[in-house]
Amino acid sequence: MASGFKASAGKTPPKVASESEAPQPASEAIKIIIADSQAIYRVGTKKIFALEDDIRVVAQAESLGQLLAAAQKFPNDVILFEAAITTNPQEGVSELMKRVPSAKVIVLTPEADDTVEYIRRGVRGLINRSISPDLLVKCVRKVASGETWIDNQGVNWVIEAYRQQAAALMSPRPKTRLSDKELLIISCVTQGMRNKEIAHEIGTTEQVVKNYLRKVYDKLGVSDRLELALYCIHHRLLQGAGKGQIPTPEGSTSTPEWSEEPVPNQ
Repeated sequence: MASGFKASAGKTPPKVASESEAPQPASEAIKIIIADSQAIYRVGTKKIFALEDDIRVVAQAESLGQLLAAAQKFPNDVILFEAAITTNPQEGVSELMKRVPSAKVIVLTPEADDTVEYIRRGVRGLINRSISPDLLVKCVRKVASGETWIDNQGVNWVIEAYRQQAAALMSPRPKTRLSDKELLIISCVTQGMRNKEIAHEIGTTEQVVKNYLRKVYDKLGVSDRLELALYCIHHRLLQGAGKGQIPTPEGSTSTPEWSEEPVPNQ
């Protein structure tokens, strides 16, 4: 029986190797896919789970491509995702979640400072190579039941990241100069409008809206629409602005003309 996926020669797509030949435990067993770039760890991890009656390995993978194929082919409860199977593991997680939205992913990574970004992308658990077998099994059971598993170092990173975010949003900042067009787009964003809707509302293109938003994020030090909305609320950035309008120093509103060319993509 194959211990993992093996890449096929030429351009033939990799074949998915199933673990269905193994003895079948109870139907309520946790079905797990092991994705690890190193065969020795795949074998060792599988042996750990083989000692547990309620966990069954249904497939193994040694690359991101093999994992994506296995996750779509074999019903699973948990995916053990080693970060080193791809050069960009965070994007790899996003692609996996895009194809299998119900996936409960545990990432095996040595970098605890990536914890916040992984959680934002939908990861349910983060561990490293030093985890003991009994804690690994416990982690899988917790994640399979819908809980989140983060070790102490990862928890500290999460807490610190949100403390910094809260401090940045609440602390006084030097007054940032925003153009009328930037304020107008901000006003539309805080009303829940999408880029396409904003472009239609103010008579420009969706690409122009995206370019202006990127400039606004850089100016205000925020990273997404939620942080932008929180910034506006705390700093009262949009007093008296309505749909398709911007605030003016006198408290009235106006609508600027969109005559300038889009900002080039960076």
